[in-house]
Amino acid sequence: MGKKIGAKKPERSELGRVRDRLTFLYLEHAKLNRQDSAIIAIDSRGTVCVPAAVVSVLMLGPGVDVTHRAMELIGTSGMGVIWVGEYGVRQYAYGRPLNHASTLLEAQARLVCNSKTRIAVARKMYQMRFKGEDVSDLSMQELRGKEGARVRRVYREQSKKSKVDWSRREYNPDDFNAGTPINKALTAAHQALYGLSYSVISALGASAGLGFVHTGHDLSFVYDFADLYKAKYSIPIAFKMTAKFGNDKNIAAKTRLAMRDAFKDGNLLSQMVVDLKYLLGEANLEENVESLSLWDDKLGLQKMGVQYHEIEEDESV
Repeated sequence: MGKKIGAKKPERSELGRVRDRLTFLYLEHAKLNRQDSAIIAIDSRGTVCVPAAVVSVLMLGPGVDVTHRAMELIGTSGMGVIWVGEYGVRQYAYGRPLNHASTLLEAQARLVCNSKTRIAVARKMYQMRFKGEDVSDLSMQELRGKEGARVRRVYREQSKKSKVDWSRREYNPDDFNAGTPINKALTAAHQALYGLSYSVISALGASAGLGFVHTGHDLSFVYDFADLYKAKYSIPIAFKMTAKFGNDKNIAAKTRLAMRDAFKDGNLLSQMVVDLKYLLGEANLEENVESLSLWDDKLGLQKMGVQYHEIEEDESV
């Protein structure tokens, strides 16, 4: 067997924690390869090295070619990968998460499968948006109405602040350019937020599909989670970028860059990790933990890698 070429696979303890990573990097019309522990992105403008262990999620747009060696590094370093359509409107696929433990997933499943705990988590989500107000006795219908009024108010306030006309949210996923400038910016901003939310949810080992407010879709919990941050990030940034670049054909790209900067400046990645653990009742969960055990209904968790023997019945019984 020949000498193995390239950097050795990193230990889990060597990988950057989710909260400490960069938020996202969007690439299109580029060739991705690997050099040691870096992803090499090559396009018509030149070559850029991306340290694989410090990026949270890589958003790959149209025209991206990825080598097997690059995907190998992405997988071992725990970098989330989302394949998206033109302008980031559609999301097609996602890679394996950083955290291989199922602690958050099991907690999420328990909470979502019981109507009392499910509404309790939903109320937690709404309470985070209505600071100083008590929503503990509100029904889901009342919470939806209250949230709808809040979002409409946010849109009106941002429209007035930015002097960008606003009527309603609408877009055609099959024709991005048919939308108004503000709707284009909102689509790009929300997609960046969805990508980061998906990355954090999956990196910590939770399920993107087990939503508490949204349901029936493989991204239900992503929509739940992202909604917590739209009023602070994607909505105001979309209005700001529209006011500045409303007639620019590259408004989607400019909005993504603004979102990336806002995520970094606001330490959103770190906040998302804290919020996710809080919502699922696992505030003390450690990241980058890998644990595999055998389940037993009477003895609890049992060790893996042990050769168990058949239990002989007591002949005296």
